[in-house]
Amino acid sequence: MLVIPIKEGENIDRALKRYKRKFDKTGTKRALQTRKQYTKPSIARRAQLQKAQYVQQLRDAENI
Repeated sequence: MLVIPIKEGENIDRALKRYKRKFDKTGTKRALQTRKQYTKPSIARRAQLQKAQYVQQLRDAENI
């Protein structure tokens, strides 16, 4: 559970923004989305390899 202490005189919008930032850093939403639908290990591995190839191509193009 996230606890966001609100300082005296602090705007509620700022506190909400801090809450959203903290929530994003925990990765809860991303974890729920991945659990929503089962992906086979072979498909997950293939996606990971494709992402690695894409990143490598970007790095190679940057060094040229």
